[in-house]
Parts: sequence; structure tokens; C-alpha cells
Amino acid sequence: MRRLAVLLLVATLAGCGGQRHGTATLWVTRDQGRTVVLTATVPAGETAMQALARKAKIETRYGGRFVQSVNGLSGSASGPRDWFYYVNGIEADRGAAEYRLRPGDVEWWDLRSWDPHHPDVPIVVGAFLEPFLHGYDGKARPTVVRYDDPAYAETARALGRIVRARSVAPSAVPVPKGSNLLHVEGHGRCRTDFCRHFFYASNGGDATGPATFELFPGGAERLVRDPALARFHYGGLR
Repeated sequence: MRRLAVLLLVATLAGCGGQRHGTATLWVTRDQGRTVVLTATVPAGETAMQALARKAKIETRYGGRFVQSVNGLSGSASGPRDWFYYVNGIEADRGAAEYRLRPGDVEWWDLRSWDPHHPDVPIVVGAFLEPFLHGYDGKARPTVVRYDDPAYAETARALGRIVRARSVAPSAVPVPKGSNLLHVEGHGRCRTDFCRHFFYASNGGDATGPATFELFPGGAERLVRDPALARFHYGGLR
């Protein structure tokens, strides 16, 4: 009985602290990912602010809740130009001191200009295969893949395997409520550069809501061969 009690205690403690084991990834870039400042591995369980401060020299404002400068690169209110951060490609809905990283998370800071009338870019494609694998705030939604052209069913199935989709089916099949969607749209092979590079994400501005990613068959074939083609991009494939 004593041994059983010890085992139960160990299991309970492991469960309570599970999110503190493992690692997350930290990226710092400029100008919508065009220039990479640093990439690093950080411990899961830290806040996004702690992880950034671990690997970079930072300056903050508003009582340490707002990042002003990273490694000497500063935001400017007159620009306007500021630091924005994403977790698994989703613009965070809280301060970096409040978001705690989970194993597998990708924390991405980007220094960019912004439109005062439309400052937010709520989701980007540059952390793909995220948010399909690890979701946001420790909650991963089910993912489905849908395709318009039956000629690209196998490409869609290959995409489904890498994003761990619950189902892969023609577009006529309804998407379950609350599911992420990866949509291979259009009929026939589009050979233009636009079709080969188009990759767009949306989530209705809701960090905790389902995400929709869209691309054409030519881009889907390229992404299957190299899932890193979207790396550091707000939208589009290399």
C-alpha cells in the first residue's frame, strides 16, 4: 500500500507540472519576418516574457508589461513601429508576462510598422505546422483538410498526415464546428507564381477560435515536400 501511495503521489505531481517539462522555440525577427534576429530553444513553463529575457537583452515599458527594445532594436510610437508577439502563429491575446509556454510552442517576436487604423495581424502562416499541432494556450483544436479538385485528393491526404487531420474530404463535406480547416482550393493546376506562393490564414481575430488556412494545389504540393516554406512569413510561401 505504501508503494502504491508513493506511485500515485509521483503521478499526481508529474501531471500538475507537466507543462513545465520539455521545450519551446523562440524566434525574433524584423519587418514581418524578413530579417531573422535570433532563434533559440527555451524551457516550457516560463512566461513568454521570461523566455525572451533569457535569450535577449530587453527593455520594457508600462511596468514590464510591454516590450520596447530587443537587443537594441526599439519600437517607436512616432513610426509607428513596435514589437508584436505570436504563439504558434496566433497573435497573443494577453501580455507576454501572462502567457505561459507549453512544450512545442513557437514564441515569435517581430518588430514591424503598423497601420494605426488596422494595427492587428491576428494570425500568420509563418509558424506552420502550427497552430495545427499545439494550438494556443495549451488547447489544440481538431483539424480537417478539405479540397475542391478530386485530382488533388492525394495531395490533400499528404497534408492531412503532416497536420494530423481528423479527416480529409472533398469541400462538400461539412467542417465540424470548432475545427481548424486547411483548404486546398480551386480546380485544375494554376501555374502562375501567385498560385504557387499563395498561403493565407484567418481566425476572425479570435486567438482562441478555429483557424482557416487556404492555398492552391500547386502550393499544397510544394508545402507537402517542404513544410518550412512558410517559415517566418506573415502570408505566402517562399
